[in-house]
Amino acid sequence: MMRLPKFSYRVPRSVTDAVKMIGDTGPEGQFVAGGTDLYPNMKRRQQTPQTVISVTRLPELNEITGDGKTGVRIGAAVSLTDVCESEIINRDYPMVAAAARTISTPILRNMGTIGGNLLLDTRCNYYDQNYEWRKGINFCMKKDGEICWVAPGSAKCWAVQSSDLVPLMVALGARVRLASTLGERIVDAAGLYNNDGINYLHKRPDELLVDIHLPALGGWRATYKKLRRRGAFDFPVLGVAIKLDMDDDGTIKDAKVILGGIAPAPVEVKDAATALLGAPLDDERMQAAAEACYVKARPLDNTDFVMNWRKQMARPYVLRALEELREQQAVSSRQ
Repeated sequence: MMRLPKFSYRVPRSVTDAVKMIGDTGPEGQFVAGGTDLYPNMKRRQQTPQTVISVTRLPELNEITGDGKTGVRIGAAVSLTDVCESEIINRDYPMVAAAARTISTPILRNMGTIGGNLLLDTRCNYYDQNYEWRKGINFCMKKDGEICWVAPGSAKCWAVQSSDLVPLMVALGARVRLASTLGERIVDAAGLYNNDGINYLHKRPDELLVDIHLPALGGWRATYKKLRRRGAFDFPVLGVAIKLDMDDDGTIKDAKVILGGIAPAPVEVKDAATALLGAPLDDERMQAAAEACYVKARPLDNTDFVMNWRKQMARPYVLRALEELREQQAVSSRQ
């Protein structure tokens, strides 16, 4: 049985209180909300904070405010279940609710939070094991070792970003608010992630993720598609998030195509977006975008399924996402 190490547990009453606590504890402290990622990592001795600061009860982190006209603010401690069931999100941002429903199981969605999913630790077959297993292979560079077992000749860690909401938030152009004793800053979701399995966030340990800001609705549509081994629940081994900004006649003015689950950070495929611009969606443009994603996708042997098959799946999953968006546009035109 894997047991949690000993730690102090603190419960702040406000954001100001929370960032002061983490400032006082320094590198030995860590924030926690639902704990569905941190506590298993602590049991495996991948993370061993001496002080855990719970932000679950902070009122500011538990609100969903705004609407599609002005944009929506989602507190970082809002549970994934509440994201799935929110009237505002289902009405104005159904793609966010749909992506959240693909995460884990209903019980874990009751505990897990949107902020926790955006800050999810990177995953790898060689890392996500218990301490004794990892010790048996002489550890890896992500924790306690000096080698990446996925790519032994590489100087960096290739653990994978496996959040379902990250690719979609990057595609939507969402922003996040971070707070610390030094003040607050707003960061584009795309700027939050770093292509390194160890240092995978452009975020200081003393910064608290306060909320997520979704852009106001316009002429855009978006969707997210997920490949996983088990249909009921599992981490993605490929995620496809696409946002298209369209004119009334369906002409695509702007596009974002983001791949997740294949690298330490979400991958933007600009060639795929370029292939879609300047006309309504048609089969030729969709095929060109899918091919561009296939070329760009370079998964490694660090998670489930054969890596070459995961690469091949980029084509059909991009096509499925684009077909869904084309059907949405057709329905809207008929109304």
